[in-house]
Amino acid sequence: MNPVGHDGYEQHPLLHRRVRDIASKGEGELTAVTHELHSDGRVVRVAHIRPTNGIEWTTSAENIHAAVP
Repeated sequence: MNPVGHDGYEQHPLLHRRVRDIASKGEGELTAVTHELHSDGRVVRVAHIRPTNGIEWTTSAENIHAAVP
């Protein structure tokens, strides 16, 4: 896992790069990876993706890969 700041943001190597979400098959810029603590005590890594035209969405960080040009 990558380093995480006190603010809950992960220093992911694909930040600000074009990624592909395998769940939705959408592509966009990875703007953040956050760590969310759930009520059962587990931590979930959430990727925030912004497409060039459209609305930002989230997905599991395990679902993202570098987009192929």
